[in-house]
Amino acid sequence: MAEPIYATGKRKTSIARVWLRPGEGKFTVNDRSLREYFGRETNEIVVLQPFDLTGTRNQFDVDVNVRGGGILGQTIAIRHGISKALLQHNADFKEALKKAGFLTRDSRIKERKKYGRRGARRRPQYSKR
Repeated sequence: MAEPIYATGKRKTSIARVWLRPGEGKFTVNDRSLREYFGRETNEIVVLQPFDLTGTRNQFDVDVNVRGGGILGQTIAIRHGISKALLQHNADFKEALKKAGFLTRDSRIKERKKYGRRGARRRPQYSKR
């Protein structure tokens, strides 16, 4: 059997570890099926976008371990990891994946709270008297 392709995808605080193996399209997320894990069809569509874009829908068995963040963050982290793994499989996919924005790491995270402030930027209420 061929060596699995491994890649990591991230978004906010979500980290997805993705393994691609040649197969018939089985998809497991944290030892559960894709539909069972997310429950929503929209999340399933987002996760499968890189396969639809490259025309490799049922060519790989995907095994994902994802943790941290919320449902949408995890969904996009998985999409990012799959895109990076597909790029390792075939470098010709780079142009299409890059154009669709699947290879770009969305680095927006919550800004930390600063001292003397009520939040990251919120200042205490001002009173003239």
